[in-house]
Parts: sequence; structure tokens; C-alpha cells
Amino acid sequence: MTQPAALRALLNAVAQGHLAPEQAFEQLKYLEFEPIQEFAKVDHHRALRTGFPEVIWGPGKTPGQIVEIMRSLHQHHPVVMATRIERLVYEQIRQDLPMAMYYSPARICALVPLNLNPCQPGTIGVLTAGTADLPVAEEAAVTAELSGFHVKRLWDVGVAGLHRVLHHQQLLRQMDVMIVVAGMEGALPSVVAGLVGGPIIAVPTSIGYGASFQGLAALLTMLNSCATGIGVVNIDNGFGAAMLAGQILRTVNRLGEKTS
Repeated sequence: MTQPAALRALLNAVAQGHLAPEQAFEQLKYLEFEPIQEFAKVDHHRALRTGFPEVIWGPGKTPGQIVEIMRSLHQHHPVVMATRIERLVYEQIRQDLPMAMYYSPARICALVPLNLNPCQPGTIGVLTAGTADLPVAEEAAVTAELSGFHVKRLWDVGVAGLHRVLHHQQLLRQMDVMIVVAGMEGALPSVVAGLVGGPIIAVPTSIGYGASFQGLAALLTMLNSCATGIGVVNIDNGFGAAMLAGQILRTVNRLGEKTS
């Protein structure tokens, strides 16, 4: 059954009283995808299931494929994101989508409404140990902002100068979930987790000298942290950290609505 036919049958069932609106809503979450030629199957109902729409992974796709997927998603969602887009690829995308925005440090290409404002609950803090961690941190920060969250940034507060992060304790307490990005030995998430009471999402980066093994050393440090309340995502995965932070805040908000 095609997606329009399935939708029509669903609406008819509700109109005739054979299906409750709540049951129809649950079924809407799993209507068919939209095929884009032979290279993609776009999941328009992911936002109904997970709270966030599908995001395009850029590497491995041609600029033309990215354009077609973005056009398809934009028919259903006001914000469309493509991650890990290099500037030369963006320039090619912009030839077909002149309204596309580019967030250079984050390497995110997006279609964004002019009046985009935070609409999701809570504040996500993004911290870096060093300036070299900024691309991964900006990927997290921009992803969170485009997903509707308020974001506070705090850069270059690594443990080599511990007084820097201690100086910002009041700011840290304003953050509901913190994404802490660090390379080298990856110690910053443990320090921050010992200062605040909220959840910490640790992001190891591939920054460091040879024995850092492209971020593996930082990853192992974060996994072995003696501080509690830390979850760890994969190396350089700022996007995944932002999505996890968003889901934490949405879950807290949903639980609050249930108890109010």
C-alpha cells in the first residue's frame, strides 16, 4: 500500500468510528518512507516516533543526492540538517538550494526558517577542554540549537589550567545537561561531573599526540571515570551527544507533564 493510500484508509477509519484518534496517531508513526530515486528512502515520520526528524549524514553522498534528500525533508520539516559537509560540497549544494545555510566550524549545512527560536525545554551546555576541540563542540552546539534547544558555550577550560573551569561554576549550574568535549587524556568530564549535579555527556575527540591513538585514549579515560553521572558517546560524535542531551531534556519534560 502506498503512503497516500495508507493515510486515506487511516483517516477513513477514524471518520467512520472504527479507529480512535489515539490509535491512528500511533499508526501514523509507522507509515511508509518516501523513496528518492534509487539511492534513499526518507523517513518523514521519524519525528513522530523519536521527537526529532531525520538528519542527513553527508560523507559518501554526492551533492546532488544531498540536495534531493533535503528537498524531500523540507516539505515536512521547517529545519533540515546535513552533517559533516565540507565547504566545497556546500558550495555545490547552494547552487540548487540558495537558501541553505552553512555553519563552518560545525560542518553542518541546513535549511532554517528566519524566526528560529528555542522551543524545547531546558538548557544544554557545551564545554571544550581546548580550542582544537571546537569543531566537534560546535557540531554539538549547532545541532542542539537547530533542534530547538537553548545552548550555552564555554570554550578552552581544560584541566591543564583547572582554575579556568572553576571560575565558571555559576555558569555551569545554569546548564541542565552538559556536553563536555575533550581530546588528549580526556579528563575534563570527570572534573565537571564532580562540580555539578546534572547529567554529563562526554565526547572524546581525536585531538592529541601519537599515544592518544586518534581519541582512543580520551575515550577510555571517559569510560573509566571515577565520577558518576557520565555517559560517553563515540569519538568526535558531537551530533550524537546533542541528540542524547535533547532526549534527556524531553524525557524530563514529559515526566513533569505526567506528574503535574
